[in-house]
Amino acid sequence: MIRVVLPAHLRTLAGVRGEVELDVPGQVTVCSVLDALEARHPVLRGTIRDHATGRRRAFVRFYACAEDLSLEPSGTVLPGAVATGEEPFIVVGAMAGG
Repeated sequence: MIRVVLPAHLRTLAGVRGEVELDVPGQVTVCSVLDALEARHPVLRGTIRDHATGRRRAFVRFYACAEDLSLEPSGTVLPGAVATGEEPFIVVGAMAGG
């Protein structure tokens, strides 16, 4: 079971409280986790990744085991601790400004 932590506004949009638990068949990658998340919560499609390109939105970051995976390819295999549910995959809404 993969644990996903979403920012508050995406939890509200998806109608979930706390972490989202997902079954991800096969290899656990950034892409496979996001595919499973969007399949379970279709309302999130386009909020984390662009509809047309599938690329991460500019102000969204991904973390796993205290590592920033935001700039890694979407096929990057997540650490074993995430795949076993020991550690969560974290989606963060970044902020910008001065």
